[in-house]
Amino acid sequence: MNMDELGKELERLVRIMATLRGPEGCPWDRKQDYYSLQPYIIEEAYEVVEALQKRDIKLLKEELGDLLLQVVFQAQIASENGDFDLADVFQVISDKLIRRHPHVFQEQQIDSVEQLKAVWEEIKRKEKGAGEQKQKSLLEHVSRSNPALIQSYQVQEKAAQVGFDWDNINDVVTKIQEELLEVKEAIQDNNEQEIFEEIGDLLFAVVNLARFKGINPELALLKTVLKFKDRFSYIEKRVAEKGFKFEELTLNELDAFWEESKDKII
Repeated sequence: MNMDELGKELERLVRIMATLRGPEGCPWDRKQDYYSLQPYIIEEAYEVVEALQKRDIKLLKEELGDLLLQVVFQAQIASENGDFDLADVFQVISDKLIRRHPHVFQEQQIDSVEQLKAVWEEIKRKEKGAGEQKQKSLLEHVSRSNPALIQSYQVQEKAAQVGFDWDNINDVVTKIQEELLEVKEAIQDNNEQEIFEEIGDLLFAVVNLARFKGINPELALLKTVLKFKDRFSYIEKRVAEKGFKFEELTLNELDAFWEESKDKII
């Protein structure tokens, strides 16, 4: 697709969205606002990631379209409110990309990934005015709207930038073992609040292990969830083929189907 075709398709999408929001449009689309669409933005973003996890390129194309729709939807609402329009969105992100890549669009020399990260953080601080006023906390820009696993990863990453980090991965593994022991002790004490807190500590320590290995914990967990769903669907299929209901089979019998699924679904 050339730039002319791209422009035509984008213009077509914008017109369709404007029609849906218009007086003769769809009642559901017309009643939405910035905030009512928040769950759909999150859902569509996760469905893009799920398509990638499945390595389904056809599905990826569809899900990217659904995600793009959310951007166009928000921009249409903003245009109606007189706040901004889609062109403003394009301009802001284009300017930001150029500003944050001085080694590409300017003549700044950057020799390593570590130096690039440092430059990136400095640019972001200047953009947010941190260079002119005292920063409250290194962690203040970690978004609370992100899933907890991602927030955990980000706060650990930022703390590590100033040296607040374990020396090696063995220390991280030891910390996980310690946290698991504390979970077991809380269970033995039958202290529900303590169990709640210790499980949180254990998860935080596991995220730290993922960070040490350069693994995004959200993506790793999502892959496991998708694998579980596929294998559980296999169990449902096998139960139906045998003419049984779940409650008619023992856990050992169901577990045998689970083991079968491991050979069928990787």
